[in-house]
Amino acid sequence: MVSLPEVVLIATAAGCATGLGAVPTLLTDRVSHRVYDSAIGLASGIMFGAAVFALVLPGLELGTLPEVGVGIVGGGAFLLAANAVLPHLHLEFAGEHREGMSVFEENGLRRALLIGAAITIHNVPEGLAVGIAFASGEETLGLALAFAIAVQNVPDGFAMAVPAVSAGVSKPKTALYTTLSGGIPEPLAAVLGFGLVSVITDLFPPAAGFAAGAMMAVVFREMVPASHGHGHEDAATLTFVAGFVVMMVVDIALAV
Repeated sequence: MVSLPEVVLIATAAGCATGLGAVPTLLTDRVSHRVYDSAIGLASGIMFGAAVFALVLPGLELGTLPEVGVGIVGGGAFLLAANAVLPHLHLEFAGEHREGMSVFEENGLRRALLIGAAITIHNVPEGLAVGIAFASGEETLGLALAFAIAVQNVPDGFAMAVPAVSAGVSKPKTALYTTLSGGIPEPLAAVLGFGLVSVITDLFPPAAGFAAGAMMAVVFREMVPASHGHGHEDAATLTFVAGFVVMMVVDIALAV
């Protein structure tokens, strides 16, 4: 049986894959509105697909419709409440970029924070699933889940990194923050799932719904509006659909 330290190591590796999503932002300093809108559209579609295929459907398989539905509503409400609070907090996150920050930069920073919050939340039920699988003796399933989570985390990190860099956050900090958004909650949740498997299994459906609701809310509250208004709405819409299809293909290819 896989030991707890090994579970932590596996879950940490899967979670830290969010940092790989920041790599494209390290390679260029100039991003046109067309590229930015298309990238945000793609990331939005992938995040929405992840909410549906990696959270809602597994939650319904292990729980009931009311459990998952209440979780979705709760997650969406939480994200909107966080959006109301963030205007008072996001300048502290900006650090040295506070002085002279433009409206575009402030909006990008708030967007990055909201996306980061959604990513962090959605990594919790995924980490729980990994811990539960290993604790139940399903080592192959646990490894497959961790690999699937790692693949999904890469575009999640990209969705957070693009608005962060556009807001003036330094590239090293952007890479660090995107990595930590998955690298911290994933192993902590895996430990919880591993140690309390009999209890946590019952909590997975509403937790998955909550995470999905938060992701859906940030997609439609922040990411879709951000990809529109610059004259490239068609490109953003097309990449959104493409991103959803990509997530669907990934889910089927990595079905466990």
